[in-house]
This record gives sequence, structure tokens and C-alpha cells, in this order.
Amino acid sequence: MAHKKYDEVTGTETTGHEWDGIEELNKPLPKWWLWTFYATIIWAIGYWLLMPAWPLVASYTKGWLGYSQRERVTGQVDQAKAAQAVFRQRIATSELETISTDPELLRFALAGGEAAFGDNCAPCHGRGAQGFPGYPNLRDDSWLWGGSLEAIHKTIAHGVRSTDPNTHGGQMPAFGGLLTSPQLSDVTDYVLSLSGTKADAEAVARGGKIFADNCAACHGADGRGNQQMGAANLGDELWLYGGDRAVVMQTIRNGRGGMMPAWQGRLDPETIKQLAIYVHSLGGGE
Repeated sequence: MAHKKYDEVTGTETTGHEWDGIEELNKPLPKWWLWTFYATIIWAIGYWLLMPAWPLVASYTKGWLGYSQRERVTGQVDQAKAAQAVFRQRIATSELETISTDPELLRFALAGGEAAFGDNCAPCHGRGAQGFPGYPNLRDDSWLWGGSLEAIHKTIAHGVRSTDPNTHGGQMPAFGGLLTSPQLSDVTDYVLSLSGTKADAEAVARGGKIFADNCAACHGADGRGNQQMGAANLGDELWLYGGDRAVVMQTIRNGRGGMMPAWQGRLDPETIKQLAIYVHSLGGGE
């Protein structure tokens, strides 16, 4: 029997292993730690046997319990759809005004519309529907094609300058080839004056005549716009592309032809109704 050796400093038995004069103390792990470690090994083996765990060439081990996270989620989705089916059916058969005055249906429509907006509309209009240059702010009171429930629903369903046969089709023409540079400058000053921006009085007077001859047919003699044609109200200080002089002149010179896709055919009719109600609720609806 080998003679036991103890460390002189700690009084602990050594294992007999030594490296460069450093001896290893014989201090085994606590029993509770070892039993915990053994338990985790047993747990892991049990998990491998009971649950899906090991990848195979074209599949994976299914586990003795036959558990499937995919099937569980699919079942939850089916349950949610079944729970929503009653409300969606009521939305499908109800007019927009009826939905907006029914508290229960309205709550469901707003929740569904907000989700659909985030998935489909937020990339252009912003998560908060605040818009960007060229993409309308849906929270203000400026609507090119009307802000009523029906008008919003039509715009969402058929789009603007889209391939849908019932789409809104108005377009701002380019006047760069029709007006001279001085004329473009004058009519820009006149347009800015409509929203209260200070401009040269003589230029405004000349621009007013040019506006009446070229722009009033769409924007109206007073520049207040025409929703039937998608012509903007030029007196409300709300600008789709920006209201500084350079941008306004660029718009007059080059025209504008922004496009919004038609969501009819991409989204089901119930979702389009919910979107219309949600957008109308944002604060800018008429």
C-alpha cells in the first residue's frame, strides 16, 4: 500500500501527481454536485428518447411521445381562425358604416386593420402612418382622393395608377416643355402664395394668369383641389413631396405620377374593410 502524502500548507492529501514541483491536491467534487451532474445526463438521455432531437439525412427522430411543435402551432392558428370566423363573416356581410358603429365589430376591425397595416402598408406610409415625401401622411386632413370610409376603401382596393381597371388614374402633367423658365418661376410663386407663403407680388400676379390658363382645370380656380381627379389642395400648407420653392417648382416642371398598388386580389375583402376602418380612425378621416 502506497504511503499517503499530505500537502504541508493545507494539510490536504495529494493525488501523487506532480508538475514542475506543483502537487495536485486530492479534493473531489461535492456529492451534491456529482449527483446533479448525473441527473442531467439521465435527463438528456430521456429527452433524446421522448422528444424530437436527432437530425437524420432527410428527417429527424420523432421521439416516443410523437410531439410536434409545428402541429401544435398549426392547431393554435386553426383555433384562432375559428374564433375569428364569426367576426369576419359579420364584417363580410356588413357595410362599412355598420361596422364602424358596432362597438364589438369595430374593436375587431381596428385590431385586424392595424395588423394588416403593419404587414402591408407601413413600408411606404411608415409604422405610425406619418408618411414620407411622396407617400401621404394618413393622419392629416389632406386627402387626394377623399377621406371618407368609402373613399379610403376604394383607394385601398383599387390603388392609384395601378393595373386595376377601377384604379384612380389622375396624374400631374409636366409643364417643363409647355412653360418657359420665367413662367415656371412665376407660377411657383403664385402656388406658394395660396398657402400663405410670402412671394414677390408682381410674380404672383403673373403666375395667377398662368395658373388660371394651365392649372385651374384640375386644382380649381381657387387652388383648393379636386378629389375626383386626385388634384391636391394647394392652400392647406400640406405638401406630399415638400413645400419649399425648389420642390414645388420641380413638381410643376416635371410632374408627378406616384403609384399605389391595388390590394384587391392580394388581400381578402374582409381585411380590406378592416384596413379602411383602421386608416379612417387614425385621425385624418373625413
